[in-house]
Amino acid sequence: MRIRSYVRLCNLTAVLLAANLVISGMAQARPAPDSFADLSAHLSPAVVNVATSQTVTGPEANEMPQFPPGSPFEDLFKDFFDQQNEKGQARKVSSLGSGFIIDASGIVVTNNHVIGKADEISVNLSDGTQLPAKVVGRDTKTDLAVLKVDSKQPLPFVKFGSSATMRVGDWVLAIGNPFGLGGSVSAGIISAQNRNINSGPYDSFLQTDAAINRGNSGGPLFNMNGEVIGVNTAIISPSGGSIGIGFAIPSYIVSNVVAQLQQYGETRRGWLGVRIQSVTEELAENFGLLKPRGALIAEVTPKGPAAVAGIKAGDVVIRFNGQPVPEMSDLPRIVAETAVGKEVDVVVWRDGKEKNFRVLLGRLEEFEKSAASEQSGVEQPGAQPSGTEVKDLGLLLAALSPALRDRFQLGGDVNGVAVVAIHEGGPGQEKGIRPGDVIVEVAQQEVRTPQDVKDKISVAKKDGKKSVLLLFYRGGDLRFVAVKLGDEAPAEKK
Repeated sequence: MRIRSYVRLCNLTAVLLAANLVISGMAQARPAPDSFADLSAHLSPAVVNVATSQTVTGPEANEMPQFPPGSPFEDLFKDFFDQQNEKGQARKVSSLGSGFIIDASGIVVTNNHVIGKADEISVNLSDGTQLPAKVVGRDTKTDLAVLKVDSKQPLPFVKFGSSATMRVGDWVLAIGNPFGLGGSVSAGIISAQNRNINSGPYDSFLQTDAAINRGNSGGPLFNMNGEVIGVNTAIISPSGGSIGIGFAIPSYIVSNVVAQLQQYGETRRGWLGVRIQSVTEELAENFGLLKPRGALIAEVTPKGPAAVAGIKAGDVVIRFNGQPVPEMSDLPRIVAETAVGKEVDVVVWRDGKEKNFRVLLGRLEEFEKSAASEQSGVEQPGAQPSGTEVKDLGLLLAALSPALRDRFQLGGDVNGVAVVAIHEGGPGQEKGIRPGDVIVEVAQQEVRTPQDVKDKISVAKKDGKKSVLLLFYRGGDLRFVAVKLGDEAPAEKK
């Protein structure tokens, strides 16, 4: 009995020790503050209201009030507003937003959409002081703007903190101007990180459940140290009010953009000179990757930084300047944050192994200014030419001829095999291929005739491939797609 009791005691002790190890190994949770009052009182003076006015003319200057259908006032007001619009009378439109001061000299950060195309901008301080503001710089890609106000006295200001150290569940404080009510404070937590809401090319938002409403745009999101870790920018709401899903631009993006706008009045982003796409499961298999990762280069800009360094279409960028590239959407942001003129290491996946390149980055804005406008046109009518049927792809292909170039409006610099028809329900149609597309490569090898395509497919099938990688051209863009290889079917009866 004593032995059994001793064994039970040892087992109980072991369980308690294990539980203690688990608890001690966990991150110590920070207790919820008893009150946010001291922090709010300290920070609120640096948060401002941004008021704008714009003179508009034309139809938008006189918008008719909404009446119930069939209302006797509907026709009356419609005639009145139509007459006013015809006269071209102008009126002023006002709006309100939020912002925050980051320097005692009067540097204010807000959202670009808050100031829009305003003719006049004023900043209202917490003590009621109203100061005229001028735009230092703005960036539409991140929806940020920097303003400058002049004050006889140094202004209260706040500093940026590290959004990278924030964790899901951390407390945050939002201060702003919801619905024009003036300084209003709400508290919550970080609900998620790196959110992509398709608002721009560099989406990587912090999500918070702190109440954010219309008018909070441009206001700061604070950590418990009183540092700005985000700029409140957007919400998801069917009603227009807060439902606990708000988004803030993280401070690591904001501080970089704001510094450039202060120094240059514009952004200066790094430029690699490539067009990219996501790596799917099928593409990963074709490239020999164990799992989808990185950014697949679909096209390299001639004479651009990547082209000069030797990077080519079909490479998968997996590391850039020492940073991993988990997904396609990560690369544009990482490149943009890298200094113009810096030489960086770019690691790509090519031919089943990693390969390193040294790339001297260009400037994105200079490329955008010099880029030619995209050509567009309407397909010319004409008889469908004959072609070679490639049943494995469910496509009818033909070598490029002057007639086909004219029909599909293809320049002389486009080379490959034209898709002239598709089979309903075939592998090609499933992948979105359509007449007018030009197959440039099959299995990363150039093709010029339908027979070239057939030969490459034959080799892929002999190698046991279930799909084949195509690079096709459409409307000025190049794109990779992995097409499943279909079974040979009997020829259709004509």
